[in-house]
Amino acid sequence: MFQTAFTHNLTQFARILSLPERLQRTPARNLSLEGLRQRNTTLDAFFYDIKVVTPDEAFYISDSLAAVGSILIVPPSGAGALTLCDTLDEFFQRGGGKVHVLAIAGAGGSALGAAAFARNVADAVGEPVATVVPGYGFADAVGEAMGGSFLFGWLNQVRHGFEILDEVWGRPQFGVNPEKNAAASTAKHNCRDMQTVLALLADPRLELSLMTGHSKGNLVLAEALTRLKSVDLPRLQGLSRSARIVTFGAKIAMPPVFTDVIDVIGEWDWFGTLNSRQFIATDRKVSGAWHHTNTDLPGHIAVTDVLKDVLAQPSSLRPAQAVPSEPVVTAEVPPAAAEELEPAAAVQAMETVAEAVPPAVEAIETAETVPLPKTTEATATLEAGKDDAVPKRRAGKSKTAETITETAVTPFAPPPRRKRSTPRDRSA
Repeated sequence: MFQTAFTHNLTQFARILSLPERLQRTPARNLSLEGLRQRNTTLDAFFYDIKVVTPDEAFYISDSLAAVGSILIVPPSGAGALTLCDTLDEFFQRGGGKVHVLAIAGAGGSALGAAAFARNVADAVGEPVATVVPGYGFADAVGEAMGGSFLFGWLNQVRHGFEILDEVWGRPQFGVNPEKNAAASTAKHNCRDMQTVLALLADPRLELSLMTGHSKGNLVLAEALTRLKSVDLPRLQGLSRSARIVTFGAKIAMPPVFTDVIDVIGEWDWFGTLNSRQFIATDRKVSGAWHHTNTDLPGHIAVTDVLKDVLAQPSSLRPAQAVPSEPVVTAEVPPAAAEELEPAAAVQAMETVAEAVPPAVEAIETAETVPLPKTTEATATLEAGKDDAVPKRRAGKSKTAETITETAVTPFAPPPRRKRSTPRDRSA
C-alpha cells in the first residue's frame, strides 16, 4: 500500500511542477480541467495496480496524464522503462512494429492507469504491450455530468457529440491525425483515443496476437473493431484469425467475426455488470472480486494471474485443415487434387481412364477358366453338395469367369461438365 501511495503522490507532485508550462499553451482549458484530471489520477490509483509503475516512469509521464491519443510501449517489470509516443509514426519508429499485444484501460482515463494496466498485461504475456491514453477533456466532463461515468456503455455517444468542445478550446493533437490517416478519417467525430486505436488496428505493420481492455477500454476497443469492418474487412478477418480478445470488468459485444473472446468480471462487480450487455455470458467470474485491479486492496481482480490462466487454456482459434484427398485408383491421374483441376484437365483425365477400359474388358473375355485342383476330401464334398454343415449355393448365383465374359460391359463415358459454383461468403 505504501508503494501505491508513493507513486500516486509523486505523480501529482510532478504534475503540479509542469502546470506553469502547460498554462502557457492553453491556459483556459488547463485551468478548467486540471482539478478533474488530478481527481481522475487518484481514481486510477484506486482502480489500477499503479505500484508496478516505477517512480522514474511516473515522473516521466506526469505531464502527459491527460494527453488523449498518446501511445505507450510498456515492457514487463524489470525489462526496461516504458516509452511515450506522441504520434503514430513515432510509435513505429521506436519499435512499435515488434509489439503484438494491445491493452486499453478505462476508469479514470489517465496515463498512469493506462501504464499500470498495460504493465500487468505485459507481466502476464512476458513481452511489451502497447496502450493508448484515454485522457480527459471537455467531452468527458459533459458525459460524466450526464451520468456517463456510471452508464458509459449506454451514454458513450454523448461523449462523441461533445468532442467539438475540445477542438474549439485548443486540444493538443496527439496520437493519429484524422486528416492524414485513412482509417481515422472515417471516425472524425469520434474521440481521439478511439481514432488512434482504429489507426493501430488498421495498420498492417502491427501484428497482434492479443487484445485486452478494462472497463470503458472494452468499449473503445469494440468501437474501433466495429469501425474497422467498414474500413478494411480483410484486415478485420485477419485479426480475428490471429488474435484473442480478453475483457475485464465489462462485457461488451465485439464483431461476430471474433470467436475467441473471453469476458472476465468480478463476482461482486455491480458497476461492470451495469455497463455490460446482459445477453453476453460471463466466461470467467473472479470469486470475491469487484471492479478494481489494485492488488493492494481487497476484492481486486489480479489481472496478471487471471490472464496467465486464461492464456494457458487452449484457444478456440483453429487453423484451416486441408481435406485429405481420396486414394487414386488409376495410374494416369494428375497429382493435383480433384477439386483443384481445371475443367479441361478433369475431362482429359476421364478420357484417359475411358481409353484404358476396353483393353481390360477384352482381356477378361479371352481369359480361360482354370479349375482348381481337387486336393482335399472337403473340396470334393463341397462340389458334390454332400456336406450338411455348409448350405448349398442357390442356382444361378455363382459368378465364374464364364458368367463374367457373358456380362455386357458398358463403355466408360465422362460425366457431363458441371458449372463451378461461386465461393461461399464467409465474412458473415
